[in-house]
Formats: sequence, C-alpha cells, structure tokens
Amino acid sequence: MEYKIVDGDGIGIFKVSVDKDTQDGILTVLKELDFETRTNYNLRIEAANKHIDPRFESQGPFSDTTTLKIIVEDVDEPPIFTSSTYSMMASEAAQVGTTIGTVSAHDPDVANNPVRYSIDRNTDLERYFNIDANTGVITTAKALDRETNAVHNITVLAMESQNPTQVGRSFVAITILDVNDNAPEFATDYDTVVCENVQPGQAIQTISAIDKDEPPNGYRFYFTLLPEAANNSNFTLRDNKDNTATVLTRRNGFRRQDQPIFYLPILIIDNGSPSLSSTNTLTIRICECDADGIAQSCNLEAYILPAGLSTGALIAILACFLTLLVLILLIVTMRRRKKETLIFDEDRDIRENIVRYDDEGGGEEDTEAFDMAALRNLNVMRDTKARRDVTPEIQFFSRSTYKSLPDNVIFREFIWERLKDADIDPCAPPYDSLQTYAFEGTGSVAESLSSLDSVSSNSDQNYDYLSDWGPRFKKLADMYGTANDHLFS
Repeated sequence: MEYKIVDGDGIGIFKVSVDKDTQDGILTVLKELDFETRTNYNLRIEAANKHIDPRFESQGPFSDTTTLKIIVEDVDEPPIFTSSTYSMMASEAAQVGTTIGTVSAHDPDVANNPVRYSIDRNTDLERYFNIDANTGVITTAKALDRETNAVHNITVLAMESQNPTQVGRSFVAITILDVNDNAPEFATDYDTVVCENVQPGQAIQTISAIDKDEPPNGYRFYFTLLPEAANNSNFTLRDNKDNTATVLTRRNGFRRQDQPIFYLPILIIDNGSPSLSSTNTLTIRICECDADGIAQSCNLEAYILPAGLSTGALIAILACFLTLLVLILLIVTMRRRKKETLIFDEDRDIRENIVRYDDEGGGEEDTEAFDMAALRNLNVMRDTKARRDVTPEIQFFSRSTYKSLPDNVIFREFIWERLKDADIDPCAPPYDSLQTYAFEGTGSVAESLSSLDSVSSNSDQNYDYLSDWGPRFKKLADMYGTANDHLFS
C-alpha cells in the first residue's frame, strides 16, 4: 500500500507513511502545533495499491481517498516575553530607586492568566536591581559603579499567577554609563634618581597619568606643581601637552650628604565635567653616578660605614652578640641556683628525721654493739666533733681530761661536762637532748643506769646537785633529789 496527502491545509505540517508489517497508514507531525494559532486541520489522504494482479487490471483504478480532520488540543504554556533579550542603560550616578526600563510578558493560553515578574538572583548576587512584580519595571536597588562593573547581565522571570510552575525567561543587559567621579593619578610608581654631577635644565623624569573613568572624547590631563613648590630652587615641571610632563633640574651641585631625597608634589587635572584633580608626590633620590650618568650608589652607607660594613652585616653582628649575652646569663643563673641548693638550711630541724636502730646489745660484755671504754676510762682527751644539727660555722671548745675517780663521780663529771658543753655552745638549739645509757648484763661496775628502776633504787647516790644545774634539769631534780627545798624554782 501507498499513502499520500493530496490536499488540505496541513500540507508541510503532517506526513503520512506506511507500516510495512500491517500496511496501515501512520500520520506524524513535522512542525510544532499551537492551539492559540490554529485549533484544527483538514487533510485529504489517498491510499493506492501498487501491486495489481494483471487479471484484474481492467477493474481498476485500485485507489481511494478520504478526508481527515485533525483537532489541536489546548495545553498550559509558560508566559512569553515580548522580546527574548532587552538592552537598557543606567548612569553610575543614578540614585537608588531610579527606573531603568520595563519588561513585558503574557500568558499565551486562552485563559490569559495574570503574570508576575521577578529577577533570578543567581544573576544578580549583589542585588543591584529590583523589579515590580506586577508591572515589570526595573529600578536600581543600590549605587552603581562603572569602574567596578560596566555591564550587568540579569535574567528576568515571568510566571503565571495561577500556576507558578509555568515560568518564562528573558535576558536583560544593563550598560552603566560613565560619569567623571575618579581623579587622575600617576600611571605607575616612579623611581626617579638624580646624579650629583647633573647640569641645570636636564630632564630627569617623564611622567604620565591614568584615569579610571572613560570620557566620551578621550583623556586630557594637565600637569603643574603645587603653589608652595612652584618656586623651589631644585626642580621644575614642564607640561608636554600630550598627557605627559617632564621634570627638569634647576641647578647643579646636589650632594647626598646634605639631602639624599627630595619630594616634589605634582597636581594632575582631567578634562571631565566637573573637572577633578589629585596631588601626587614624586620621590627623587640623589645618587652617585659614573661617567655615563648611570647611578652607582644612592644611599649613605659609604659615609656612615667607612669600614665597608652594610646595615645587614651590623644587624647580624648585633644579633650574635645578644644571643651570646643571653647564653652567658643563662649559665650564670643555673650555676647560682645549683649553689643555693647546696647551702644548709639553718631553719630546718634535722631532728625531724627519725633514725631508728633496732639493735639490742648484751650489756657491757657485748662489745660488738657499742664500746664501753668511753664510760670506763674517761682519763683520755676526747676528740672534739662537730655537731650535725647546726651549720658548720661553729666554734668548738677544748675539754679537760678526766681523772680517775669513783664510778658515781665519773658519771657525775661526765654529765656535768656535757651540761657545760650545751650551756656554752652558742649554736646549740634551745632544747634538751635526751640520751639513754642502758647497760644490761651482770658484773657492771657502773651497775644499771636504767631510768625504769631509778626511783625504786636503794642507792645512796645523792642527786641534790641537779638543783644547781639550772631550769633544764629541774625535772630530774624533782624526781631524784631529796632536798626539794633547795631546788631551783
């Protein structure tokens, strides 16, 4: 079978083809349909059999036609702008709220729903502009600066009020018009040098200026010295009338020892409306030059440092000296602290350290525990020993020898000698030192010295002399003395 459109108002919009398996005719759309433009189409389609049996050729023709009516259905479409792109202009001097332009869109559907406008903030991150949601009027929201951004490209959205999912888009390019709001300035940072052997009237520097603004007729700059510098005897300025100026010397005999640096204030004026100006300072250094006028040295190190040492070398030497000084102070401080730890603390009481000896001897016959010769034979000179509970600065006193006396006299003399040592020793602390001599065993010449049975002892020993030893022995005199009325109170 073969199908073709032979007549109708949809030629070029629709196409008919044949399905090879079923021999059916298939109608397809070649162009987009628009309900608002046309709601229906009428087509006259012919179907023909191209493979005819020769026996039936006389019965032909083997074709037929039919009329096909196509109805276009309406669908909801997004709003359409009157233009896909808009171009607008705004002065950078425009006040906030100034109207820039208007965009317009409508709903193409039959319902013609109202449209609301907005700005895609991804294209206007700094929110320079606002748009009226109902009218589409675009206004400025903040001050504009052409030197920062000369053109703003934003996207305006239009959506149906009844169906916000239907959104139309249009692009708006806003060009910022320049105004003269920036003063001219030096085109670069100039490094100007003058040789000490320069001649009067010699050009030493050519300067130019730049302006961030873009005047419609181009730049025109005027150069002059400030009034207070116009009559200086060192330098002058010549305007070249081509947006440049030349600095010239007025004298010779510059010496960097006298003044190594000069500052020349230059006034630059533009041709904008209104005209703007700025003062720029040119720094001029005095240098030593060779025969070709090339600067060799522009500082005073040659005069300040005859030995040839630079400032960096002096700083390095000073840093090394300070480091060495800090190291010496640290070593001295550490040694002083170490010495202080070795000094004996006189305020500390050594007797607070308790030393316990769990050694019980077998009396005077046990010669391994301690030596009894010191009690039995006191006729020898005793060696003077330093006290361990005071500082070493102690004056020691010689002591007399003991004579051979009876046992009770020996012990009394021994105790009396110890008492004298304690009384006359200026370094001894004011406390009693109790020492116990306890002899166990039998056959002791001195008998028992234990204080446990001293009270009950029947010894005829007289302890009244304890009263004469002062208040330190008052307790012993009360315990062992018989003549209590003679004791010191």
